[in-house]
Amino acid sequence: MIRKTAREIVMRLCFAVSAGGDNADALLDGFFDREYYTSLSDEDEMYAQYPDDASRAYIAAAVKGIGAHSAELDSYVEKYAVGWKFSRISRTALAIMKTAMYEIMYMPDIPVGVSVNEAVELAKKYDGDETAAFINGILGSFARKELAEA
Repeated sequence: MIRKTAREIVMRLCFAVSAGGDNADALLDGFFDREYYTSLSDEDEMYAQYPDDASRAYIAAAVKGIGAHSAELDSYVEKYAVGWKFSRISRTALAIMKTAMYEIMYMPDIPVGVSVNEAVELAKKYDGDETAAFINGILGSFARKELAEA
């Protein structure tokens, strides 16, 4: 499985955790059940290939990490979403930004530009060009300022 697909899965799982308040560990256990995962391919071709060990490790680490750092990531979104009330940001856009921000802050093996570009592509796919531009601006400001301070 390519990282782009694994990243999209992370975003969807983060959305599910935030929408349903599910525990990340329990959600991942059920998600990686082969029978369940295979059943998802009937709904979306993204699930046609079961994740290999590296992809499962990335997905699990990112989903658990985003869950553990959720309040911190929310505060970054709120800080850099200048002129926007946090409550107005869609859950999808929030899941996309939290995925990218987590990668930028806690997964140094992933280039910052890749995290930002992939987030923008996910935003275009799920929320449209305006949201993609919004996310690009927030992530660009976040990366420049937070990485400069680190």
